Amino acid sequence: MASRSVNKVILLGNLGKDAETKSTPNGVARSTFTIATSRRWKDQQSGEWKEETDWHNVVLWRSENLANYLLKGKQVYVEGRLNSRSYEDKEGQKKYITEVVAEELILLGGRGESPSSGSGGGDFERPVSAPRSAPRPQPATASPPAEEFNQGITDDDVPF
Repeated sequence: MASRSVNKVILLGNLGKDAETKSTPNGVARSTFTIATSRRWKDQQSGEWKEETDWHNVVLWRSENLANYLLKGKQVYVEGRLNSRSYEDKEGQKKYITEVVAEELILLGGRGESPSSGSGGGDFERPVSAPRSAPRPQPATASPPAEEFNQGITDDDVPF
């Protein structure tokens, strides 16, 4: 039996509220926010479409400059790991919480206005933080080449 294990979470959803950033006593920034993810399915008996929304608590460490961009309604991509912990509330009751500790975050855009609106428009905004392997949004396709460059070559002329 292998001694390997995996703890990986990938979420693509909308922020449920603006991120809150606080600092630890050592001065390390800790931003917290919620992400809503939804799924739809067709009920087999009634034929109606149903939707279910799940809410995820997310923690992002060392993120001093990102909280201004993490606004309610924005669509984000988050990669991270699950972390479960417990604490005692004010009444001394033991509470348990499971949260996603974000390791990668990409701000995709969405309903809210970004602080830098007017910088380009389009469906995507520049990623705030992105994994190296993440696909980057591509600019719109260029207009067709001028007629002098068009030599009548089609896909049928390519030998592979």
